[in-house]
Amino acid sequence: MTNDLVGNEPLPRRRIGVMFDRDRKPEELSAFARAVEEYGADDLWVVEDLGWAGAISSATLALAATERLRVGIGIAPAPLRNPALLAMELATVARVFPGRLIAGVGHGVPEWMAQVGAASPTPLALLEETITVVRTLLRGETATLDGRAVHIDGVTLVHPPAEPPPVVSGVVRPRSLELSGRAADGTVMAEGQGPGAIAAALGHIAKGRATAGAGHPHELVVFTHLCVADDPGRVATDTAPVRDEYSEWLGVPREEVFLAAGDAATAADRVRALWEAGAETVVLRPVGEDPLAQVRAALGALER
Repeated sequence: MTNDLVGNEPLPRRRIGVMFDRDRKPEELSAFARAVEEYGADDLWVVEDLGWAGAISSATLALAATERLRVGIGIAPAPLRNPALLAMELATVARVFPGRLIAGVGHGVPEWMAQVGAASPTPLALLEETITVVRTLLRGETATLDGRAVHIDGVTLVHPPAEPPPVVSGVVRPRSLELSGRAADGTVMAEGQGPGAIAAALGHIAKGRATAGAGHPHELVVFTHLCVADDPGRVATDTAPVRDEYSEWLGVPREEVFLAAGDAATAADRVRALWEAGAETVVLRPVGEDPLAQVRAALGALER
């Protein structure tokens, strides 16, 4: 995707990504990633949900199968990931594929974390301290922290990456968004959230950045469901389960669940609305039949 201009000043680069859905088989990932790269996407994002596939191994497969795609981890649950081990894994991948990894970390789904005995009594502290330690280690610095949730004493990576990958936070609620602004290189917003939610999130992120005096760039990544079809009835049928699920999870009416849905031109306009609201990267999560055909149609419409 190309930059637009306001006067003589370029806007932040507008990126488009595609999610490899967790329900797809891992052995399909390499071919899927190559197709997404061929269609002109900037990013491929992989998922780490309990019982599905591991995100770091998935990211490595996608990177090895492609030449230029940036691959995002969306997201590794902090309760499952010791920050030293997470930094070691990320550093290894980032050294082999410099400049092509972006690592998301989040709270994890509370019910899933409890299911494996990893629920934290201090989730905000755990996430912020994990991000802080991981970023410190990836910069090649020594990490020492006696925090509320994370304890690390004098650890340094032997092989830090020459180009540390961005560490972004996948969060939803206001206090977590402020945390992301303070501690992370970016924020990942979950599916179902439109321009209004982006504006509100950016306010919370800015508050956190102001508190920390953050001077480094902060990328906003927004996931959105994609459903491309010329038949409105098919779109309504394919997206009904998504509207039901995200209406309940986000606590909004079904009609307020944001989707990039409709014919290709309409879906592209919905993506542009997210960019215009402040998203730097929009990641498409196809639903319905033939996801790669939908991605190709949407990307083609975005280029017009």
